[in-house]
Amino acid sequence: MATYTITLSAAEDKALHVVALSAQEWIDNAVHERCRIAIEEIVNAEVQRKLAAGQPITGSKDDIVLAANIESAAESNARLETERQGA
Repeated sequence: MATYTITLSAAEDKALHVVALSAQEWIDNAVHERCRIAIEEIVNAEVQRKLAAGQPITGSKDDIVLAANIESAAESNARLETERQGA
């Protein structure tokens, strides 16, 4: 399990409290919701890939995500930068 820390300026903290009763709950919800969306995208892509390849679809959504051979954002950015430089 990963733990992340966020630092807000005084102005950012004040602004966040205008839209959120609890800054921590709002941040947690925002991150978990974005992760949920990414998990759905990854699972859908993997299910389609496996169906096209005639492979069985097994395991939970977490299992599928963890087994998926996917690029991280950093890997994707590096690949695109390399492609851009080569073009």
